[in-house]
Amino acid sequence: MKILLDESVPVQVKSALAGHVVSTVSELGWKGRENGELLTAVEQAGFEVFILADKNLRYQQNLSARRIALVELWTNHRPTLEKHFALPRLP
Repeated sequence: MKILLDESVPVQVKSALAGHVVSTVSELGWKGRENGELLTAVEQAGFEVFILADKNLRYQQNLSARRIALVELWTNHRPTLEKHFALPRLP
């Protein structure tokens, strides 16, 4: 599965998704793009899942015509996520 992590999601989440092709918004040079423009770019690049921690996206964008699955994390706090996923711990 081709997955993209939003810039607000800790990059360590990549390691919790072993077996998938995972990229980040930063790696693709898409940091700072507005949500509508970003969602269009994500779909056009062939991503199947977009993981984000933006609790307002569903209120700011009309998502009914989107073909991508959106996964909204309950937090982007790395230490909290590390308790739930096998993420590498940083110093």
